[in-house]
Amino acid sequence: MAGQVAVIEDGHLLSRLDRYLLKLEKFCALISGLAILSLMFLAVYSVTGRKFFNAPLAGYVDYIEAAMPIIAIMGVSYVQRDGSHIRMDIFVSFLRGRALWLFELLSIVLILILILALTWGAWVHFDRSFDCARPFCSRDSSIDIGLPIWPSKLVVPFAFSVLALRLFLQAIGYTRALVLGLDQPSAVPLVLSASQQAKLETDAIDRSS
Repeated sequence: MAGQVAVIEDGHLLSRLDRYLLKLEKFCALISGLAILSLMFLAVYSVTGRKFFNAPLAGYVDYIEAAMPIIAIMGVSYVQRDGSHIRMDIFVSFLRGRALWLFELLSIVLILILILALTWGAWVHFDRSFDCARPFCSRDSSIDIGLPIWPSKLVVPFAFSVLALRLFLQAIGYTRALVLGLDQPSAVPLVLSASQQAKLETDAIDRSS
């Protein structure tokens, strides 16, 4: 699993694009967090209604199913940006310089190919359930209260598209580092050593004091 990482920001065009995309990723992560918060309120409402009024929230399971793609996928690009997504560093930690950037580039390209395929498949899956000739533009709905399913299906290709943009920027960043032989390229997550982590923590304490 990855240790503490940093993403270098500078005046390069790639770094500016990285920061622009980060704003969208933070918004997506915020939506994911709000979905989790809303389900907590719905759970309290449903349990309270069942216990005291014998009237639980109708369609509670349907709401959970509709919110699950938002919770599970909307924030994936945000964690990919700063390297906090799960990854194995046992082998990578021994690499340095161009060997490291080559390995990272190959990994990112393979992931990007997979995500593009998943994005296409998710869009086709959404398209099968979307039909504006039908009520609520939906060909299918949830079992209990009949919620349209297509909004939840649309979340998946959207989130994967944002992730694909992030992977594309990181692929450019690793290619740039590989070609130019950079030690600390911008717009890509860099694993920090123990001394670098300690320095960042010290700087954070100094800024807060």
